[in-house]
Amino acid sequence: MHRRHVIAAALASGLGAPFVNAQGSDRPIRLIVPFAPGGTGDLIPRLVAPAMAEMLHQPVIVDNRSGAGGSVGALYVARSLPDGLTLGVATAGTHGIYPAVMKKPPYDPIKDFVAVSNLARVPNVVSVHPSVPANDIREFVALIRNPRSQLEFGSPGVGSLGHMMGELFKQATQGFMLHIPYRGAGPALQDAVAGQVRVLFDNLPASLPHIKAGRLRALAVAWPKRLTQLPDVPTFAEAGLPTVNGPAWFGLVAPAGTPASTAQRLQQAVTAAVARPEIRTRIEEMGATPLAGASEAFSHEIQAEYEKWKQVASQGHISLEAS
Repeated sequence: MHRRHVIAAALASGLGAPFVNAQGSDRPIRLIVPFAPGGTGDLIPRLVAPAMAEMLHQPVIVDNRSGAGGSVGALYVARSLPDGLTLGVATAGTHGIYPAVMKKPPYDPIKDFVAVSNLARVPNVVSVHPSVPANDIREFVALIRNPRSQLEFGSPGVGSLGHMMGELFKQATQGFMLHIPYRGAGPALQDAVAGQVRVLFDNLPASLPHIKAGRLRALAVAWPKRLTQLPDVPTFAEAGLPTVNGPAWFGLVAPAGTPASTAQRLQQAVTAAVARPEIRTRIEEMGATPLAGASEAFSHEIQAEYEKWKQVASQGHISLEAS
């Protein structure tokens, strides 16, 4: 059953930004979240949607359509009418990894969508169980280059961001690690903390409490610069691994064929919403960095993400059939 949550209604009166459709509309915009409620990819759109509704003088409804790594929701958006009434949350997983690893992807991440705007970025981190004899990233790279090290890394599943980031790391370092897929991020993190798997590539917000408590040891973060939360942990770029330094990201897309003027109007509403101090603060409290920008720049980012993971999948011989 799809879970829908009406989070904002159009305002009746008319003081708004210049880009707002002054007449508004009582036809709601559906914002498709391709994940179950509760995660970062769901919470950020729920924060932004009420402000968008206010800017646009139009209801915005969050509609969770999860499944198959986010591809169920992404496909729904791709097949929707390009009338400006359907938006979807796009991520590195839905628009980079999934179409890159599928033998016959059900949608094209570039041709079937119009990029609207970024929403936020989240750092990624590689961390190890304290039993691993590596105190920093250089020692860890030396360790996994030894085939006898027999280290394993856990992930939320085959083709997940955690899996593919681990594969990219192996390719960049010419290292050896066994992939152990789990059914979800929670079980993978739980076993990493318990030492059942000793390496984990993950979004920082989930791992950070365990890193702070000493249950995991952070070795490197995927971010443009060192994080204030982990000032002693270098970036992958600092460690000589720039290809692994890409963060996770969230943005909004519309179906292909959506008029440019409509996409621009939506993008301006997103930008205004993300600029609100109370929304920025809430996003930052999740461990993410709010970011809204031009549609063209976001389109280039999606293209680059897709090409990166296609190369990783090809080199790692990773290919999945549709479930």
